[in-house]
Amino acid sequence: MADITIDRVRSAYKALATGDRNLIAEFWAEEMVWQVPGHNHLSGWYHGLDEFLGFMGQVGALSGGSFNMETISVIVEADWSADITRNMGKRADSEKKLDIEVVHVLRWTDGKVVAGKGAIFGDGTTEYDQFWSRAPVVGDTQ
Repeated sequence: MADITIDRVRSAYKALATGDRNLIAEFWAEEMVWQVPGHNHLSGWYHGLDEFLGFMGQVGALSGGSFNMETISVIVEADWSADITRNMGKRADSEKKLDIEVVHVLRWTDGKVVAGKGAIFGDGTTEYDQFWSRAPVVGDTQ
């Protein structure tokens, strides 16, 4: 059983960024669930590692590979971790840009993430939904 440490949390995200499924599976459980916040076509529950990786693939494709999570802080308590990240990107098909802070809450079992969810606060929720929306950017009318 792996101890959940700040370094392990950071390593889990680094593994995810590689796209190497074998490396990812060292940190993310096959039977994991993930909840994406918001009210856009990516929002909702993803069941299992394959669905989660499919979601991550959509994020990469829609952002033209520009999506980036910069870790600001990580806390760990027993089988739980929470991390604050700055999420940034540009849509591949438009001029839409994203720059928001997000909190991810992860539950761990036997050294792997078994459940996770993101939380976005304030105006970031609207920015997040508009960024992933299929609708074009609405211009300022002022």
